[in-house]
Amino acid sequence: MFVELMPLLKERTLLITVGRLNEKLKVNVIPARVKESEDQALTTPLSFTGSAEELDAELGRHLATYVDSHMQLGSTLAEAKAEMDAAAKAARQKVRTTQQASKPDPTVVKKDESPGPTAPAADTTPSLFAAQQNAEPTTQAAGDEGGNATS
Repeated sequence: MFVELMPLLKERTLLITVGRLNEKLKVNVIPARVKESEDQALTTPLSFTGSAEELDAELGRHLATYVDSHMQLGSTLAEAKAEMDAAAKAARQKVRTTQQASKPDPTVVKKDESPGPTAPAADTTPSLFAAQQNAEPTTQAAGDEGGNATS
C-alpha cells in the first residue's frame, strides 16, 4: 500500500484514516494542500469501504490508480497555468509595443502644426441669417439694375 503512495508522498503530505463500520473497514486518503493558491481538485479525498480481506487484496491497485490520476491532474494544471502565464506575458508585450509605436516623437514637429500659440478667433458670433442678409442686397441691386434697364 505505501509503495503505491510514494510518488504522491514526494509532493505532499497525506492523511490516512481507518475506521470500523459494523463488520467493514473504511479507509480515507486525504491529500494536504501544498499552497493556499492550489487547486481544490488536488486535495480531493479518496475513500474505500470493504472487509479487511477485500482491502488487503484491492486497496494497493486502487491507490496506484488514484496516485496516477492525481499526478496527471497536477501536471495538467501546471501546464495550463504555464500556458496562461505565457499568453498573458505575450499580450502584455504586444500592448507595450503597440503603445510605444503609437506614441509620437515629441522632438519631431508635424508640418501641419505650428510651434507657436495660435491667435484666438474673432469675438463675432456667426449668424444663421448672415448668408441671407448678404444675398438680399445683391438681389435688390439686381432688381434695381433690371428696373433701370426696362425704363
